[in-house]
Amino acid sequence: MDESRFYLLPGVLRTYGPEGRTPVVSEWQTRDHLSVMGGVTPQGKVYSLVRPTSLSGLHSIEFLIHRGRLAGDRLLVIWDGSPIHRRDWVREFVAEAGDKIHLETLPAYAPDLNPVEWLWRHLKLVEMANLTCLDLEQLHMELHLALGRVREKRRLIPSFFEGAGLAL
Repeated sequence: MDESRFYLLPGVLRTYGPEGRTPVVSEWQTRDHLSVMGGVTPQGKVYSLVRPTSLSGLHSIEFLIHRGRLAGDRLLVIWDGSPIHRRDWVREFVAEAGDKIHLETLPAYAPDLNPVEWLWRHLKLVEMANLTCLDLEQLHMELHLALGRVREKRRLIPSFFEGAGLAL
């Protein structure tokens, strides 16, 4: 489980221009973004929670409740030490869940150990590369479509675990 942001600013990877002149991509400057919390499973499932505001500890709880419903009796969550995961109400929620939710924290400053980081990288550098959206609604739709394409590629998600050095 991890969080990321997707901005209206285009993530330009490749552009073309006249020889000898630096290409200039014109766009408006905005910091509007979608905050996304996501998780992947070794079985190849992708789960996400998308909000137009910054994520908080309450969003962590919302994501855990959703994942808990889908997981059944027991849920193993591996996440980083983000402050939104360390809030008091998140700790209380996990404590109340008892043995239904087991948390493991990744080492500090080790994003490459988290398979979800590989998902974010793939979404930004492949699925949504060179994409410009006019508003957050269009960005949300494009993100939803990109996640759908990732879910269709059955061999892709296991490669995120391999990239993180985790054997399935």
